[in-house]
Amino acid sequence: MSKKIKVSYQGIAGAYSHLACYGYFGEEIECLGNETFEDAMTQVEEGQADFAMIPIENKTAGRVDEFYGLIPEMKLQIVGEHYQKIEHCLIGLEDSTLENIQYAYSHPQGLAQCRNTLKALNIRPTAQFDTAGSAKEVKKRGDKHLSAIASSLAAKTYGLKILKENIQDQKDNFTRFIILSNSKKREIKEQREYITSIIFEVKNVPSALYQALGGFAKNSVNILKIESYIPLGRLKESHFHIDVEGSLKCHYLQDALKELELHVENFKILGSYEKSQLRIVESPMPMN
Repeated sequence: MSKKIKVSYQGIAGAYSHLACYGYFGEEIECLGNETFEDAMTQVEEGQADFAMIPIENKTAGRVDEFYGLIPEMKLQIVGEHYQKIEHCLIGLEDSTLENIQYAYSHPQGLAQCRNTLKALNIRPTAQFDTAGSAKEVKKRGDKHLSAIASSLAAKTYGLKILKENIQDQKDNFTRFIILSNSKKREIKEQREYITSIIFEVKNVPSALYQALGGFAKNSVNILKIESYIPLGRLKESHFHIDVEGSLKCHYLQDALKELELHVENFKILGSYEKSQLRIVESPMPMN
């Protein structure tokens, strides 16, 4: 029998990160929950897990700042991306009914994303540390007047009943996850679309960012994302994370990166990986 892939994530069983592990790798894997993102990444660095599933941005809540604080010391490579649709369920005890429910436990973002539904149902929101933990707490308390806003996986994990599905106000909410690995060598497949993720610090001179990004325009490389961030304790530095189309084998991208390095400091490639099938991008030509 083949050895199961081990995937680490932040959170407890039933969390959306746990669901994302199944969404990307399938359910024949071993998932390892962790208290923090750093712990999940350390498990991969130390060989206790094969991959880490880390959220970096949500369509409604924006970027996940904790990840950017870990980037400077990160030893892992990005080897994939996954978009997990966020479908909140209102879940309660087996003998609960929608009419019984008075309180809904969840992470503040989960509550905010279901605000209109809760108001219409006259259910009072109650903030908790996370979504799956809220489901676990409802099960522990055994009160049919309590509910949790969490994933369908959380309901299954803790033996709870789904009282109402898809209660989020915005129906097309997604969280983007990246998959991290210790592997430095990844096969670049022909006729596949790739993304390369890069971080750098611009030099402290006028028009530095403009000059740094000029090579991508000159070489017809599309920038999909640009994000500025400030590392902890380094307030005077300007750092950027960009995602661009193409793999490191693409000569257009190679030329653009050579020009980028002339204008920046602390240049680092985080990884080159296939685009998610759910990503909608119009590209003039495959860049492999």
